Amino acid sequence: MILGKNCTRNYKFCNVIKAPVESINPKEPINIADAVKKLGLKYVVITSVTRDDLTDGGADHFTKAINSIKNVDKNIIIEILITDFQGNNEALTKVVKTKPKVINHNVETIPSLYSKVRPMAMYERSLEVLKNIKEMGKSILTKSVIMVGLGEKEE
Repeated sequence: MILGKNCTRNYKFCNVIKAPVESINPKEPINIADAVKKLGLKYVVITSVTRDDLTDGGADHFTKAINSIKNVDKNIIIEILITDFQGNNEALTKVVKTKPKVINHNVETIPSLYSKVRPMAMYERSLEVLKNIKEMGKSILTKSVIMVGLGEKEE
């Protein structure tokens, strides 16, 4: 997980706390790449806390981490799990241009539970993020997750 340990949003399902955010560690992308190399990893998943305090939501830091890993070994498969970047397509474009193998953005729940489970997010915006990834990077695999057991009704 990159961009610190504290989140700018308060998701009810998440174990990451909403608290004042830390400064971004500029060495983090290189440190991640070094760890990937030392561990001999062939598949890496990078995620982050949500950083709505940053203009690009942390997209630039994602790109630095991805590029640092690719500099270690171009054959390492990289999956990233991103936030919605508050709908900022410029931020999303930055990340897509680095061409990770997989971009994951979790929808998390059904639309009627968003205000309860993801009060600072929007279902439609999450769908738009997934659609835009495919339009920007046709060869990039996209994936999403939905949790069940949060109060859904069968209908």
